[in-house]
Amino acid sequence: MRTLTLCPARQTTLSQITRILMKLILNTGPESCSHLLTRHLRAACISIGVLCSALLPAGTIAQLPTDAMIAELPYAQAVIDASGYHGTMLIHDLNRGRYYASDKNSVAQQHIPASTFKILSSLVALQTGLVANAESVLPWDGVTRGRTETNADLTLRDAFRLSSVPHYQALVRAVGESGMQRALSDAAYGNQNINGGIDQFWLTGDLRISPLQQIDVLRRLYHNALPFSISAQNTVKEIMSIEVTDEYVLRAKTGLAVLDGDKNTGWWIGWVEHDNNVTLFATVLTATAPDSGFIPARLSITRDVLRELGVLPGVGHQ
Repeated sequence: MRTLTLCPARQTTLSQITRILMKLILNTGPESCSHLLTRHLRAACISIGVLCSALLPAGTIAQLPTDAMIAELPYAQAVIDASGYHGTMLIHDLNRGRYYASDKNSVAQQHIPASTFKILSSLVALQTGLVANAESVLPWDGVTRGRTETNADLTLRDAFRLSSVPHYQALVRAVGESGMQRALSDAAYGNQNINGGIDQFWLTGDLRISPLQQIDVLRRLYHNALPFSISAQNTVKEIMSIEVTDEYVLRAKTGLAVLDGDKNTGWWIGWVEHDNNVTLFATVLTATAPDSGFIPARLSITRDVLRELGVLPGVGHQ
């Protein structure tokens, strides 16, 4: 049986709530107590929320930082400006609990997640048993498409690495609308809106997520604190691995969407495990009818800033 240890502040709050409720019942009786709680419903709901959060291990619930926790990072903004694209980069130092943004005013702006959503859809596929592990085979549907490397049966690992849209569309269709809606709601993922088609909502539909929310999902995934099995979360972290060295481990996922009017959205999100610390990042770029430099810019901008901060080896170039 798991034993939960509450921090002192939560223990104090929990004790206070218990004493207040007991005092109300003893002094006014159950009926009057109910009447008082009804009159003060908002306060009662807040107390219940605090009580529930006190019983949860740290890192298990969605937590967005206050404005005071986010510092401006001028170097990141300079790198983005030099690229010629619009965008935002948010970095979270897990040990220090600090956030660093290229522009604090844009980190809460939501964008279509595109293939960064494969992190969540992989978790759902593993949780529901549609796939057993990273080596489970996802069958090709037989339709020949422009990306020839995806015209084949692929393991979950390879489909994730290649970011094969058709293979993941088939997985999401198999989960179904109700299953996907439940997963997004339980995970507090973005705006939780799956309108736009069961196999399109994260590509051209209405699902949106901000850099702040991306970091929050990544933070909970790192802690195995999303509402999925530990096995599923560990598998997804494994297939996210891009670079594994003696100095650091980089886990990440790209995303690219083209919406009406040739409006492009490009993501690179993930984290670096280094120096007994974890640095999470979410970079999003936007452009209309961009040149060929748009796709690699997501990665080069992020790597430049992470090098400048000493998270990745080397130095920045801005």
